[in-house]
Order: sequence, then C-alpha cells, then structure tokens
Amino acid sequence: QVQLVESGGGLVQAGGSLRLSCAASGGTYSRYVTGWFRQAPGKEREFVSAISVSGGSTINADSVKGRFIISRDNAKNTVSLQMSSLKPEDTAVYYCAARARLWVGVSMDRDDYDYWGQGTQVTVSS
Repeated sequence: QVQLVESGGGLVQAGGSLRLSCAASGGTYSRYVTGWFRQAPGKEREFVSAISVSGGSTINADSVKGRFIISRDNAKNTVSLQMSSLKPEDTAVYYCAARARLWVGVSMDRDDYDYWGQGTQVTVSS
C-alpha cells in the first residue's frame, strides 16, 4: 500500500510560482506512474499533469502547458510539480495520485489512479 503526502501549497499572487511535492511511502513507488489532479470548489476533479516511471514521458493538460512542469526523483520517492505564471483559475486543491498497475503508461483519466494523497490547497490571488 502506497501512502502519498502532498506539500508546498499556499497563497500566491497571480504571475507567481509555487512548487508542489508528493512524498510516497510504502510500496515500490518508483515503479508507479504518478499524476497531479486538482479540484476547485463546485467543480469536478480534473487532470493536471502525469509522469512515467522513468520520468521520460510526461503529459499536461492544455490549461497548464508551458507553465507547469512535472518531475520525479525515484531515489527520494518524490514527484514535484513546478507551477509558474500562476493564474486565479489555478486556485484549487491539488492532489497527487499513483497508478497501482505496473508497466502502464501515463494517463489523464482519474479512474486509472488507485492511490491518492489528501491534497494541498493552492490559492492564486488577482
């Protein structure tokens, strides 16, 4: 069983930056595809970014392309999301998630992810 803990959220002005981290314990995290999702008040949880096991393949939602970068350090069991040029519409609770199945690729579908963190709040003021 993998436990995921997000950190790094906070309040930032529009145009600013934040770096989120997802720390994993239990399981063999370095073998799991990992993604970031977010959920704004009154909205469904949506895909943000995902990274393959090796880190060589990533996908991003159109809304964050060119602004967010996902990366991972398997030696430290962490996945990070560097967020730049933040906008008020990026305000949401951000969740880290991992796929339990091995030998699978990155996915934008939240139903493909089995392990979830508790989330970290990101608030972007205008």
